[in-house]
Amino acid sequence: MKTDRPGIAHTLRRALPSPGIAGFVLKATLAALLIAGTPVALTTLLRPAGPHPQATPPARAGLPPLPDLPRRDSRALVIYIHQDSTRQPPMKVPLSRPDISSEDIEAVVSVLKTPNLSLGPEVAAFESAVSTTVRSPHAVAVSSGTAGLHCLVRALGIGPGDEVVTSPFSFVASANVMLFEGARPVFADINPETLDLDPEAVERAITRRTKALLPVHVFGRPCRITEISALAGRHGLKLIEDACEALGTTVARRHAGTFGDAGVYAFYPNKQMTTGEGGMIVTGDEDLAAACRSLRNQGRAEGGGWLEHVQLGYNYRLPDILCALGRSQVSRLEEFVAGRERVARSYIARLTEIPGVIPPAPARPGERISWFVFVVRLAEEFSRADRDAVLASLRAAGVECRNYFVPIHLQPFYRERFGFKEGDFPVTEAIAARTIALPFHNRLTEDEVDYVARQLAAALRTLPASKRA
Repeated sequence: MKTDRPGIAHTLRRALPSPGIAGFVLKATLAALLIAGTPVALTTLLRPAGPHPQATPPARAGLPPLPDLPRRDSRALVIYIHQDSTRQPPMKVPLSRPDISSEDIEAVVSVLKTPNLSLGPEVAAFESAVSTTVRSPHAVAVSSGTAGLHCLVRALGIGPGDEVVTSPFSFVASANVMLFEGARPVFADINPETLDLDPEAVERAITRRTKALLPVHVFGRPCRITEISALAGRHGLKLIEDACEALGTTVARRHAGTFGDAGVYAFYPNKQMTTGEGGMIVTGDEDLAAACRSLRNQGRAEGGGWLEHVQLGYNYRLPDILCALGRSQVSRLEEFVAGRERVARSYIARLTEIPGVIPPAPARPGERISWFVFVVRLAEEFSRADRDAVLASLRAAGVECRNYFVPIHLQPFYRERFGFKEGDFPVTEAIAARTIALPFHNRLTEDEVDYVARQLAAALRTLPASKRA
C-alpha cells in the first residue's frame, strides 16, 4: 500500500535467519500498521552476505534513499514506512483548564498531613480570604454554588406560593433552587447585547406573590445590578445575586455578589478559580450568615452539640482539603482575572475580522468583566442548525466548544411542569440558538487562539453561500 504524497521515511531493519521468518515478520508488521491506520510504502531487499552496493530507493518522488546497511551474514529485510507528513493532526484545544500551581498542591498536601480534613481551621481561613477579597463582612463556605443559592432561598423564608424573578438564560440551578423550597421561578427576558436580565422586563414580571429577585451575572459580565437593586428596594423584595460565574467582577469597584441581601460564588474547575467543587455565600447580614452556617451543617447551631439539630439542614460542608486549595487559589485571583482579560482581548481582535461572528459586547462604563467563559454569537441570518453544524466542525478540528446556554424554560422538565413553550421568551431563545462557547482559560496561548479563530472561520465557510455574504 503506497501513499501519493512524500513524507518521512522510517526504517525498520532486522537480520532474519530465513525467508520463512522474514515472511512472518513482514505480515505481522503490515498487520500492525494497518490496524494503526498508518499509510505505508514497502520495499523488501533480499541480498546475500558479503559486500553490497548502496541500496536503491523506491521509485517514488520525495522518498529519501535507503540508508547504507551494515554487512550481515543473513538476509536483510528493510521496510519503508512512508508516513504522510503533510496531513497534520488537528490541534487539541480544551474548553477549559484549571490553573493549579505547586503552591496549590502543597496547600492540599499540608492538610492531608493533619487530622483536620473537615470542619477544621482551613474553612474559616478560606472564608476570611474570600471575605477580604470581595470586601464583604461575612462569608460561608459550602459544597457548591447550587448549595449556596439553596441555603439563601431557605434562610430568607422563600417557600410555597412565593415567586422569585430570575433569568431564563442561565445554568439551570439558578431556577432549580426555588423549586427545592416549593417556590416558583418566574422568568424575565434578557438584553440582546449583554445577555443579562432586562430591568424593565423584571419589573413587568413582579406580582403580589413575588418574594425576591435573583439576577445572574452571566458569563462573568455584571448585570445591571444597581437598577435591579433599586427595583428590589422599591418593591420591598429580597435580592439574591447569582455571582457563581463572576468572582472578580466589579461595578464601580464594588464586587458583584455584594449588592443584595447576599450573593454566591462557585468554584467548579472551569471557573476563574477552583476548589474542584465548592461555593461561597457572602452577605452583610450576620444573622443570615449564621442561618446558612447551620443549614450547611445538618441544621446544627454554632456552639451546639454534634447530635443536636435545631432545624432541618443539609450536608453542604466544604472540607478543609478543598478550602486549602481555595485559599491558595484566591491569593492569585487577580492574576487569573488579568490572564482571562488578555485571552478575551486576543479573541476579540481576531474574531471581529470574521464575517457573521458577533464577539461579546464590551463592558459598560465603570464595569470590570471577570471572564468566566468566552461566548460568541452567529449573526441573525444563521439558524440553530447552522450553529450546530459549526459546533460539529469545530469539534472535528479538535476545538472543544459548547452551546451556552439552553434556555431554562425550554428544558424538558420545565416544559412538562410549567407548560413553557418556544416563543415565551423570544430574546433568550433567539440568542441561545446562535451561541458558541469557545475554549477559554487564563493560560490559553496566542497560537491556540489563532487556531480556534481559523477553524471557526473555516467552519462558517462550509455553510450556504447566501449566509456567508
